[in-house]
Amino acid sequence: MPLLPTPTPTPSLARLAWLTVALLWPVALLNYLDRQMLASMKSSVMADIPTILNESNWGFMLGQFKWVYALLSPVGGYVADRFSRRFTICGSLFVWSAVTWFTGRVTTYDELLLARSLMGISEAFYIPAALALIADYHTGHTRSRAVGLHQMAIYCGVITGGFGGYVADDPSLGWRVAFTMCGVFGMLYAVPLLLVLRDAPKSVEAASAPKISPTRAATELLTNVSFILLVLYFTLPALVGWVVRDWMPAILKEQFNIGQGKAGVAATLPWQVAAIVGAIVGGWLADRWMRSHDRGRTFTSALGMCLIIPAIFGVGNAGTLAVSVAFLILFGLGWGFFDCNNMPILCQIVRPELRATGYGIMNMVSISCGGLADWGVGAMRHRGVPLNVIFGVFASAAIVSVVLVLLIRPKPELVPRDKEELAAR
Repeated sequence: MPLLPTPTPTPSLARLAWLTVALLWPVALLNYLDRQMLASMKSSVMADIPTILNESNWGFMLGQFKWVYALLSPVGGYVADRFSRRFTICGSLFVWSAVTWFTGRVTTYDELLLARSLMGISEAFYIPAALALIADYHTGHTRSRAVGLHQMAIYCGVITGGFGGYVADDPSLGWRVAFTMCGVFGMLYAVPLLLVLRDAPKSVEAASAPKISPTRAATELLTNVSFILLVLYFTLPALVGWVVRDWMPAILKEQFNIGQGKAGVAATLPWQVAAIVGAIVGGWLADRWMRSHDRGRTFTSALGMCLIIPAIFGVGNAGTLAVSVAFLILFGLGWGFFDCNNMPILCQIVRPELRATGYGIMNMVSISCGGLADWGVGAMRHRGVPLNVIFGVFASAAIVSVVLVLLIRPKPELVPRDKEELAAR
């Protein structure tokens, strides 16, 4: 099929494209720092709020955040597509930061559930809008690398949150101080972000196109077979991804009898650093592979999944902390390949006006199931189910996902623009 001519972005627009990623970097870091801190501070929070009572209630609290977040994700995506990605991002940041500040003041389990629900509502509007804005600016030749760079901020947020156990254990600080400081910083950063961040310029066709109704948007997406495959592919490995983030600090602490601080760092730092490497390499490989094949992004993502599968089996059967960490590193490498290509793959099967909505639906399904996984792991651990059985189930689901991603077929009319811009480089 002949390539469609597309003008090369001007230098000023190219600089703005990378500036957008840089401006969103602290926001993405906070987005996951606020989540990961709670997992790393589990022992301190449960001791300070005795009405949590047990592991099942803790797992339900983790799951509730995800269910609320998931339910609102398509709404957040649609708002970003229909109105402004910029205002959606800045509003989300300010509100979730206020909720983070409030979390540091809860005293009962019910108040903690309320805080996590409000956090789920506010954070649901960020990721679909942010990734769609990056894809709007990075129209092909740098798309996987730009998304990968943004996702690196998420990994750094998880790493930073992994040190939360040390903060919680410090008598002069404690877990409440950490939530207060993060909340204040986020509210302050939202103001300059609103002044500097800009929506990407639209083409004449896009600017004159009629607004899409929620019903039409849902119908167009849910009748797209490749989109359904991508939703399933996005969901299956994310199940274990959420379990690793939310439960691994507690699992390592109990399994190897180490301190809360050491467990939090061991459960986050190695695999998140590996994910950063994976995002860099996977983004570069996917962008380069697109020079020669329209499915370069799906092939790169599938390679990452082939690393994730043995890593999940290994984590569940590791007999020492060093072996667990080694398999977590392998998991992180694969996760980076996977994570930096989901939005770029979506851009090959869904038109620009539906990107944020589409990613919102992906989030809804993935995180809803992730909430069930969190709750299920808590219930299984409460009943003494062996760790290798728990992780074996998740590894089996990841095997299916490899098949699913290889069945996705890009739409020809959405790919030539990618390739033309690559050829111009």
